[in-house]
Amino acid sequence: MKTFSIEEKERIEKVIRSCKVCFVGMADEKGKPYVLPMNFGYEDGIIYLHSAQEGRSIRTMEKNPKICVTFCSDPELIRQHPEVACSYRMRAGSVICEGEVEFEEDFDDKVKALNIIMRQYIDKEFTYSTPAVNNVKIWKLPLKTVGAKEFGIMKPGSISYKDRGEF
Repeated sequence: MKTFSIEEKERIEKVIRSCKVCFVGMADEKGKPYVLPMNFGYEDGIIYLHSAQEGRSIRTMEKNPKICVTFCSDPELIRQHPEVACSYRMRAGSVICEGEVEFEEDFDDKVKALNIIMRQYIDKEFTYSTPAVNNVKIWKLPLKTVGAKEFGIMKPGSISYKDRGEF
């Protein structure tokens, strides 16, 4: 089984759009790492996230806005030989993005970002109350670097447990 880099923007975006959760990593001023699972939206090379107006992550990013966001498509267990442990592997796609987070403060832009986030999960536009928009912190991450891989690519003769109905 092999691992390949993904270079095509369309394939990278397909992995991102297949995910329901991303993982956001940051480091505080002492270098202590902090990673959060979050829901998200993606559009035109920008990841949108939302949170409370304050908290550990906000305090961390106010001092160091550099963050890393990772995505992994739904993994699938595959194998080449049932008796060889080393022939088992997960098949999936992953994307790792880096950039500097910006906080969106404009009311209309916050509404736009909330709709982008919601479109990741449901194809519907929403209306939001003024207090709801004012009380949410919108994170905007223009992607500076993106790396993507597809791993666990099956060779002829490999077995996918998903295809066999064993999950």
